[in-house]
Amino acid sequence: MKALLALEDGTVFHGNTFAAEGEVSGEVVFNTSMTGYQEVLTDPSYKGQIVTMTYPLIGNYGINAEDIESGGIQVEGFVVREYEPLPSNWRSEQTLAGYLNNQGIIGIEGVDTRALTRHIRLAGAMRGVISTNDFDSGSLVEKARASQGLVGRDLVKEVTCHKPYGWPQEKRARFNVVALDCGMKFNIARSLAERGCYVTIVPAHTSAEEIRAMNPDGIVLSNGPGDPEPITYAVDTIKRLIPDYPIFGICLGHQLLGLAFGGKTYKLKFGHRGANHPVKNLSTGKVEITAQNHGFCVDIESIKDPDIEITHINLNDQTLEGMRHRTLPILSVQYHPEASPGPHDARYLFDEFIELMKTGR
Repeated sequence: MKALLALEDGTVFHGNTFAAEGEVSGEVVFNTSMTGYQEVLTDPSYKGQIVTMTYPLIGNYGINAEDIESGGIQVEGFVVREYEPLPSNWRSEQTLAGYLNNQGIIGIEGVDTRALTRHIRLAGAMRGVISTNDFDSGSLVEKARASQGLVGRDLVKEVTCHKPYGWPQEKRARFNVVALDCGMKFNIARSLAERGCYVTIVPAHTSAEEIRAMNPDGIVLSNGPGDPEPITYAVDTIKRLIPDYPIFGICLGHQLLGLAFGGKTYKLKFGHRGANHPVKNLSTGKVEITAQNHGFCVDIESIKDPDIEITHINLNDQTLEGMRHRTLPILSVQYHPEASPGPHDARYLFDEFIELMKTGR
């Protein structure tokens, strides 16, 4: 079935649907990962976004139940150059089209994804609409312009868990970790559990007093979608916890920690989304190839606290990728040490967090 993708600046792309039908809006972004479309689809950080994959052939290894990163598909829509309907992989349990259809998520193919990606890089990420029933370009462009953007919007409340729950232990628990769920990927919990942590995942609106009552050895601030500045309730909680606990912030958690330390955030032109972003560790001089998924960033110039040390820098655009407190057991990174999909260069950060908890509060 014919499908159109219309952007708010008036640009229209033609394609065909390979999963679901209807109409959906969201911010149109691209991801440069060559594999990992299943993890991308289920990453809560993509809430509110229509994702374009730059790798041209998608669906060739199907879908399996082990590699999901949340309770379901989080993207608003999915755009690919060519869909492969016959997956070939021993782990495959169903087709990508079947997976999208089961959850009512529109997938379209036949789009010139190179042209779309180049357009976003030049003009910036922008609102868009996918439709399989309205083929009036002018109408769709107006719908895109009228749709809700990401700036100033609290998407965390749409993806956080409703009540606390524990993650299954993989080893005898040595540490009690509370993870503030702002849209947390499952592999963060897996990475902690395999290092001997019992992880309790709590809603993003959980108060500092409720977290203290759980007697944690450390606190993880998870990844999540959209603009960090409206998430004032989480920032207030973090401020109250900073003096007393080891804290590890990841992606949105890093941004919320930056706000708690008095910094500011801003929206990147087209964001960092993929598994090949070079980041320099300023402590070691080594360059890590990292997995990233974010459209907002902590303004490096806004971090004025002399106790905050900048630890990592993005080598593509010199943006802030990591920081650490000089006297308190607190560290954070803008990228994803748990990968999924992506390289494992940054797994050591979980080990550093474990060392902080060993030292104690």
